[in-house]
Order: sequence, then structure tokens, then C-alpha cells
Amino acid sequence: MRLTVLKERRAGETRVAATPETVKKIMALGITVAIETGAGLASGFPDAAYADAGAEIAANAAVALAGAQIILKVRAPLPAGEGDVDELALIPRGALLIGTLGVDAAAAAAYAKQGIEAVAMELAPRITRAQSMDVLSSQANLAGYRAVIEAAVAFDKGFPMLMTAAGTIPAANVFVMGAGVAGLQAIATARRLGGRVSATDVRPAAKEEIKSLGAAFVGYEDEESRAAQTAGGYAKAMSAEFLKKQGEVVAAAIGKMDIVICTALVQGRKAPILVTAEMVASMKPGSVIVDIASDAGGNCALTVPGEVTTTDNGVIILGHRNWPARIPGAASALYARNLLTFLSTFWDKEAKAPKLDAADDIIKGVTLTRGGAVVHPLLAGAA
Repeated sequence: MRLTVLKERRAGETRVAATPETVKKIMALGITVAIETGAGLASGFPDAAYADAGAEIAANAAVALAGAQIILKVRAPLPAGEGDVDELALIPRGALLIGTLGVDAAAAAAYAKQGIEAVAMELAPRITRAQSMDVLSSQANLAGYRAVIEAAVAFDKGFPMLMTAAGTIPAANVFVMGAGVAGLQAIATARRLGGRVSATDVRPAAKEEIKSLGAAFVGYEDEESRAAQTAGGYAKAMSAEFLKKQGEVVAAAIGKMDIVICTALVQGRKAPILVTAEMVASMKPGSVIVDIASDAGGNCALTVPGEVTTTDNGVIILGHRNWPARIPGAASALYARNLLTFLSTFWDKEAKAPKLDAADDIIKGVTLTRGGAVVHPLLAGAA
């Protein structure tokens, strides 16, 4: 069985779907691995490292995909007209495509038409068995870390309190909005750097998690907030009345902050606006807003996705897209292990092939297409 890892061609994507470490473990399953040349360079993995691990280095995507039965990707393959290579057309019929493919009806229909068995890893259910395959958590963790590091670079003062003979620089006041995986890592990182950290989240369990990391909790609490979490652990969309009251509490705090880290996402929906233009106007010149939610539109009303901007009152807003790709070595290492775990968990040793049982909860959660049909409930009717 031949497994192919392609070079990522989407703008700003620096990650790769396999590392030399995971290539060795994939080959131990009895799989032949082909790596498109240059696939790992942006993540710090040269072709020679893959070759040393036993992989074939393919000269281009066409050579890499010839005869491929499994394809590992970070992002969805590019169709005709979206890049220099029509990756989708090169994928052999019947191949298993594994990556973060997105819930895209048109793409799913194209996979089905081509007979591709498409698996979208970001749709893995939040259950214990799937934790080590959870690409959203592994990547969000690093995004939260990187957000604080980049905030520290953009901020024109120090993070910790600095006591010198010339005087004292106070510790930075850091406010983290959203205490999911990214937010909790941001809290922990900001604390390690010496910041005074507070945080908010609508989910009831978040208050204790925030406090456990040594941060202060800021937020409005009522009956709605006590039921603000889905069974899968995601934040629910909140009512306009709740958001208004929550906004009043946040507005009172945000004007005192030096750094605001925005991480709040609602699964499958546009990111909620948590920082209004009025809140930004209340912040001090030189303050920094980091919007990890920029790919989903952003939590800050003034975020320009993909850009770094400075407001009229001197607030710097970091609206970079694809935050995990800003720390590609670590992000690739964790992502590649997520995919390896998925593949090895559903590997039939006797048949030496993946065995994706349609009745399994994980497989039901991640499978977009099977047998030439779109099967995921979120995409019903796409084919």
C-alpha cells in the first residue's frame, strides 16, 4: 500500500502532514511512503530527513500521487484554477484522503464524484477515544502559545514587572477572551511570562479552569451561562441579551488592559464579536489585541483578517490567519502524530489496509464521502 504526503500549496500554509518520526512509524505498518519534494521544508524537515526515515522523495505531485491509496494533507487539495497544480484531479479513484478538509459541500461533491474516501479530521467527536486524534486541540494549543509570544513582541513594554535602579516597569495586564484549549494555553503562557492575567468565557466549567491557572475570572453569570456548553464541550451561541450584559462586564475591564487575546469560536459559525469598536477606543495607545479567531471573521470588530493594523488611538491589532502555521515545526509534529494515531487505530494488520467501520463513532464523525456518495450529515444532499 502506497501513502503519499503532498506539499501544501495554499497561501500561508507552512505545515506538513507527516514528519520523519511519523514516516518511520507509518512504514512499520507495512506501508510504502512517498513525500513530494519540499513538503517539509517550511516546517524544518528537509527531504534528506525523510529519505533517511525510508521515504521515497517524489519529484512532483503527479509522481507522488501515482498509485497512491492513502493521501495525508494538512489542508484540502487544490482543485483546478486555484493553484499551479490541480491536486484533486491527480488523486487516484478510491484513494483515502485524510486531512482538515472543511465542511464544504462543493468540495465533498467533487470527492464523491471522483470516488475519493474523504476524512475530515477536524470533525472528530470530543470523546475520550478520539483525544489523541484531535487536530483542533493540538493546533489550538500551539495557537494560544504563539498568540502570547507575538503579543509580547508587539507590546512596547515588558510582560513581567521589571525592577531597576532607574525605576519599575509594571507587569502587563493581559485579558484572555475564551478559555478553550487556545485560551487556557494563552493564560498559562502569559502567566509564565510574568503578566497579570484575567480571562472570560461563557461556559460554566471555564471559571474554575481559569482560576486553576492562576488567572482572575471576569464575566457575567446567569441561568443561560450555566447551560452555555454543548455535550461535545464547545461553547453555544448566546442570546443577544446575554451578550449585551457580558459585554458591559467586559467593557469595564478591557480599558484597563495592555494585551487582549481573543480566542472565542462557536463550532461551524462565524466568530462572535466580543470586542467592539468602542471597547478598542477605550484602550491605551500601545495596547495589543491578538485575534486568533480571525479565520472565522474575528472576535474584534476592527480586526482585518490576515493583516496587522493600528487604530487611530494607537491600538495594535494582530489579525494573522492560520495561527498554527506561525509555529510550523511544533504544529506539524503534533498534527502528524494525530494522523498517525488515526491511521494506526483503524489499521487492519491482517489485510494491511485501513478498516473504517461506518458504525464506529469516530468514523461516523469524520467521514465526508464513501463509495461515491456524500455521507456526512452536515453535508446531506451535497452530491
